[in-house]
Amino acid sequence: MNGRKWAFEDLNAIAALERECFPENPRNVRMLAESFLSGRFFGSLLEEEGVITAYGGISCVEDEAELELIATSEMYRRCGRAEKILFDLFEEANQRGIKRMFLEVRVSNSAALMMYLKNGFTGVYARTRYYPDGEDAVVMKKEF
Repeated sequence: MNGRKWAFEDLNAIAALERECFPENPRNVRMLAESFLSGRFFGSLLEEEGVITAYGGISCVEDEAELELIATSEMYRRCGRAEKILFDLFEEANQRGIKRMFLEVRVSNSAALMMYLKNGFTGVYARTRYYPDGEDAVVMKKEF
């Protein structure tokens, strides 16, 4: 497993993995490129034999960051890849002087909720009908 920072050339493969992981509402290449080129974004990914298996990204403004995206290919779930990405994003946030990080997660995504709680996030409030299918989101925050 090889970890590294995103490169522009990765965006097509990340978009394909977005479609696999989030078929109901994936980010497309244009959306990923807008984040990537914003100057506020940092993305980390993991590869197996040149194939991207997990990725994540944060956007930073002043002393706050938002975890914009994090996903693992279905074949590689539940073996620590998302947590490795999360640690890479925490390290970058610390280097940028980030004091708090926020995220939104589906209320039904118990695996992600448990990972976030385990890694210092706490629930702040719920956003009702946040997702296109009407599901609620939990807004979480981590203080650094």
